[in-house]
Amino acid sequence: MTTADPLDPVATRRRSSVRGWYAAARAALDRPLTAYYLLLGASGLLLTIGLVMVLSASSVYSYEHNDHNSYAVVTRQLMWVAIGIPCAFVASRLPLGAVRRFAWPALLVAIVLLALVRVPGLGREVNGNTNWLGVGPIVVQPAEIAKLAIVLWAAHIYARKDKRLDSFHEVFMPVVPGILAVILLVVVGHDLGTALVLFAILLAMLWVVGAPARLFTISLTVIGAVALWLASTSPERRQRLTNFADPFKDFHNAGWQPAHGLFALSHGGIFGQGIGASQQKWGNLPEAHTDFIFAVLGEELGLVGTLLVIALFLTIAYAAVRVATHTQDPFVRYMTFGIVVWLLGQMIINVGMVLALLPVIGIPLPLVSYGGSALVPSLVALGLLVGFARREPEAARALAQRKKARSAGLSAGRVS
Repeated sequence: MTTADPLDPVATRRRSSVRGWYAAARAALDRPLTAYYLLLGASGLLLTIGLVMVLSASSVYSYEHNDHNSYAVVTRQLMWVAIGIPCAFVASRLPLGAVRRFAWPALLVAIVLLALVRVPGLGREVNGNTNWLGVGPIVVQPAEIAKLAIVLWAAHIYARKDKRLDSFHEVFMPVVPGILAVILLVVVGHDLGTALVLFAILLAMLWVVGAPARLFTISLTVIGAVALWLASTSPERRQRLTNFADPFKDFHNAGWQPAHGLFALSHGGIFGQGIGASQQKWGNLPEAHTDFIFAVLGEELGLVGTLLVIALFLTIAYAAVRVATHTQDPFVRYMTFGIVVWLLGQMIINVGMVLALLPVIGIPLPLVSYGGSALVPSLVALGLLVGFARREPEAARALAQRKKARSAGLSAGRVS
């Protein structure tokens, strides 16, 4: 057995090349505007991929349910994008004080909307869950708005108490009862998936502020009790929870959707069948353009496409954590961490559902799945993250210098 000569010029050049690439990558990641551009780039790519996949995954459904118009669903999604992008831009430019002034109104609006879902004539039932609010042609899901609202509200409260968070009472009141009240309203509508996401946000906020272990014990106990109760109240949900690990065991009933999701992924292979070439979207895969759009993405773009989407979510998480660790403002730190757990947690749950690693609980893939109620709050949350990244001291100086240099260049051009 031979070993490489440490003085071998080829091996030396290879090691030098690897070190050079590593140093270049570190230098790029250490630049002041790295988090800002990573957030913009990853969010924009996910949104673009989402629009393409909504167009592809919904084309058959749209043709069947919208007078032979294959573009009806993606047209509505484009409308929500046209609403969400300006909202995200405004959120990115708002001063922190103005953002924090929305904390209490946002929570109250979320609670009122969730309560209105229970009003006869306003609440709409979809797939056994009464969690939609409809007024004429406008139908929204208040629980999606509540996700952003509770993150904003909890971050605002904890930032005000930042110096007093070593006290159990200060950590517990009023954040835990307030978020539990929101979760209760969601649970009343039998929306187990969204309730679990809200619980995850609560646990994340408690962890980031250094809550004592007994509070986690109480929260996990409540989560377990509520989840078991919800499972016992619905035979369909109970079947999904007991058969998710092997969807082929109950193929023609509870396992139909996850089984066809696995068929789609396996058919896609490494590089996929191509945009628009999915077979499962032709009626075999329920919710192909919403909860199971990741399966269609895997069939059309293959393993490469699915890994790209996951990598983009991880890029957003990396950039956001960088912002949270660099900031001196407790509100920015808590808000950023809450948004990361919300978006990344939903991505993990959605991918886990499609891979049959988790039960099917109706969680969409952020920025990719169809649905304006989820898309607009997600875009606003990302807009806030972009604004936080812009306000990093080094990033703010870099942007100011760039603006000054651009102005100087324009002035020189006019003189010449």
